[in-house]
Amino acid sequence: MDLIGIILWPLKWVVELVLVAWHALFTAVGLPPADGITWVLSIVGLVIVVRAALIPLFVRQIKSQRKMMEIAPELRKVQEKYRGKRDQLSREAMSRETMALYKKHGTTPVSSCLPLLVQMPIFFALFSVLNDVTRHADAGIGGVGLLNAELTQQFYDAKLFGVASLHETLINAFESNNITAIVILLTLVVLMIVSQFFTQLQIISKNLSPEAKTGQAYQMQKIMLYVLPFAFVFSGVFFPLGVVIYWFVSNLWTMGQQFLVIREMPTPGSDAAKAREERLARKGKAIDSSGKVVPIEKFQAEQQRLLEEAERAKATQPKRQQPMSKQRAKKQQRPNSQAGQKPDPAAS
Repeated sequence: MDLIGIILWPLKWVVELVLVAWHALFTAVGLPPADGITWVLSIVGLVIVVRAALIPLFVRQIKSQRKMMEIAPELRKVQEKYRGKRDQLSREAMSRETMALYKKHGTTPVSSCLPLLVQMPIFFALFSVLNDVTRHADAGIGGVGLLNAELTQQFYDAKLFGVASLHETLINAFESNNITAIVILLTLVVLMIVSQFFTQLQIISKNLSPEAKTGQAYQMQKIMLYVLPFAFVFSGVFFPLGVVIYWFVSNLWTMGQQFLVIREMPTPGSDAAKAREERLARKGKAIDSSGKVVPIEKFQAEQQRLLEEAERAKATQPKRQQPMSKQRAKKQQRPNSQAGQKPDPAAS
């Protein structure tokens, strides 16, 4: 066993456990154990388990993204401070100040990628499980866990719509001239790419504030919006059908999750936030200073109270002395000194 196999072994064991558990459930309700739809539904079940387990990380990702947007103006100030300075000391100073900002606000750019980073090993583990099905079925053995020899053979024999094996790739379909399998795989690869594209598009088009759309991170997001689909075009050719189904269903989950977040918890100042405020206003509600949805009357009362507090604070503040030049100060001191002089007795 190679190093990657050793690293993926525990994840492959968990993947097989979840697949076999869902497969047992679906066969218990009457689905054929070796039918393609039974194993496809088991893969969908795997997506549900994985993505549900990642919800806490997703919440953390949203909070991290918000903090990154809040500190965007401060990051730009640091970048402007060292703009054009390419020496080693300036780069190190810029790096230190940037990391100090991240530490102060409790966030890092990596935090916003946590769900994807965590999901990728699971994705590779599923790829490895499906990739081993042919070899294990030919050898009459099972996988690393609960996917025993019998279940492995059932998985190997399972075909979607009776024509496309779940371990078959687009290359295999072309080699065997399986037109129906080619159409199914091409359709799913295209749907996988389109769903990935629209998931990213709805973020940068609706859920970014005007300030965030001027930063370097926004430009990188726009580039990735078009680069990632091309990456899936080439990688999708080598993915087994089961992996393509997993990734497509996972993208659908992401789209739905992202839609709910953008609708109900949009970034302040974004188009989505304005749309939410308009929806709440039509219902006679608004968002108070703590972020809670309250009746419009309570919101107006809070705004009035905050305005009065601001006016009182302004009234109690000491008046700011205007700066004065030395020449003007001497002119003001001259009449005062003349007024303080005693009258000359000789003059009288």
